[in-house]
Amino acid sequence: MHQTGHSPEPGPAAAPAPARPGADLVLGLDVGGTATRALLCDLAGHRHGRAVSGGGNPAAHRTHRAAAALSVALRGALAEVDPRRVGHGVVGLAGRRLLARPDVRAALRRVWQEAGLDCPMTVVPDAVAAFAAGSAAGSGSVLISGTGAIAVRMDRWEEVRRSDGLGWLLGDLGSGFWLGREAVRVTLEALAGRAHAPVLAPLVLTALLGAAGDGPDPAAQPDPGGALADRLVAAVYGGRPVELARLAPLVTAAAERDDAAAAGIVEAAAGHLLATLAAVRRPGERTPVVLSGSCLLSGGPLGRLVVRGIGRQWPGAQVCRALDGAAGAAVLAADALGLDEATLAAMHRRLLAEPD
Repeated sequence: MHQTGHSPEPGPAAAPAPARPGADLVLGLDVGGTATRALLCDLAGHRHGRAVSGGGNPAAHRTHRAAAALSVALRGALAEVDPRRVGHGVVGLAGRRLLARPDVRAALRRVWQEAGLDCPMTVVPDAVAAFAAGSAAGSGSVLISGTGAIAVRMDRWEEVRRSDGLGWLLGDLGSGFWLGREAVRVTLEALAGRAHAPVLAPLVLTALLGAAGDGPDPAAQPDPGGALADRLVAAVYGGRPVELARLAPLVTAAAERDDAAAAGIVEAAAGHLLATLAAVRRPGERTPVVLSGSCLLSGGPLGRLVVRGIGRQWPGAQVCRALDGAAGAAVLAADALGLDEATLAAMHRRLLAEPD
């Protein structure tokens, strides 16, 4: 197999890199907006170092703060190992346009060098690392629903087609943000007496205003003067739009408690995500589907609906879960060193089966 991707200096895909003498380890990083995870392992899939730090994605944080989080994760994973043993590193990073920024490219190079690393570094979209975390097949599809939502088709480890991933303003249908926004919308409808959300509305009011008991109970009576609705709207507009994603677990929790309004939001989200996936898959295709992101992996009703929908639309396709993006990035780093398919598959099985 041949892993392709994007390096900090944009250019053509790199060929497999020969391993240096003594370079028997690879490094994988999953750089997200809320957490940065680094994993160091050997080519058999044994872990040699692991660390977690704060959000390191420059799309969500100032470049210096993102670089600091990346540095903490790197140094933690390398704490007990000579960095010269690392033959290749792969960084999974959301935000395809980030690498066009000179400050981001410079920060990545600086952090890499300050950690004592002189091996090649490849930066790939987070969806590519997520696919590798769920499947060693190299070709298939990955569907992500976390803060945002996207589906990507993979062919021999290369991203060949994508759907959605347009951000909260233009897309991300079925994402955590989308669920949170719908939760607020339904709560406002309940306060106006036009919807019944006896479980969801109080949860949203408590989360955003501190306590639902400050005003009328939307499950029992409307908000005739609109005071509570005004406070809710002010709270939403007073924060960053993406922060609505933190309400997503409230929607699924309310749906599990038979709140019909919440269940309707979850069903609509599943429909959006399946449509996003269908845009990158052929009808009846049997290649693996990898699910990633907190909204799909939390064990709630949204994930179950999506898995059932995949079974109906693509019977026989294996559904995998991407639980460790850093491990997926490490697999891609090993592939960049030219591992044969059987060895890479064995590494994947050990690495992904081994608990943290």
